[in-house]
Amino acid sequence: MKFNDPVSMHRICIERLGEKAGRQFVAMARRGFQLEPPTDESQATGRCCLGGPALLEPGTPWPELGGFPLSLHAVLDTDALAPWLGDQLPTRPGLLNFFYLDPDVPYEKYRQLDLSPDAGCVITADPARAVETAAPDPARSYPATPVHAAAVTMLPDCWDVEDDDVEFDRSEYWGASSLILNEMGDLVEANTAGSHCVFGWPDTSYGSPVTNRDADGPAIHLLQLAEDAELGWGWGDAGTMYFTVPAKAFAAGDFSKVEADMRCC
Repeated sequence: MKFNDPVSMHRICIERLGEKAGRQFVAMARRGFQLEPPTDESQATGRCCLGGPALLEPGTPWPELGGFPLSLHAVLDTDALAPWLGDQLPTRPGLLNFFYLDPDVPYEKYRQLDLSPDAGCVITADPARAVETAAPDPARSYPATPVHAAAVTMLPDCWDVEDDDVEFDRSEYWGASSLILNEMGDLVEANTAGSHCVFGWPDTSYGSPVTNRDADGPAIHLLQLAEDAELGWGWGDAGTMYFTVPAKAFAAGDFSKVEADMRCC
């Protein structure tokens, strides 16, 4: 759930969840971005882009899996995003290149490769050294689409909330997810579903969490990619692609631990 105004977010949470649970839920808020088409070139956010060539340092090998090169889906310019993220961006990784296995891989091989945790990855690059790098055959190249990153404040949808996160009446709700689904659910579809989002929290309308937890807390959400007919990619039936990284790895600037998760109906 995204909000343009944190004050309104706070008010809505208190009104719908009550004073204590509302404040607990607000405390889970994270800053993020909605990726939108820029009205003109000046509105594009740094070097953030969907599709196009990768921005890699010279000598960086193109990632592959099982002999198949992965496809570049997005580049995020964290230097341009840092002013809004503040201390939610503990390191300055520069450019983040997001790759995933091309669905044009022969089907019988794709089914095996797609289950691999290495089907997606993120490669960082120093903006001062990065150069445009075209995808090798047979990886698919999507049209380069600069984007505007619109700053928003985001709350987790119901499936990324656990019972210890907020106080709720256990005689009325079967869990914290039930509380959020019932009291805040109408905001989910209107805010985050079917969109490209960066950082913050993902849309998790598939009935299970995206930001899996460990001893260091929920994973950090890096990128949500919805189906996009103009760019020419899709993720199955009404599918969405998510990239997350464990909180400890993110704090250390270790993007080798990134996980890609494709969800569809």
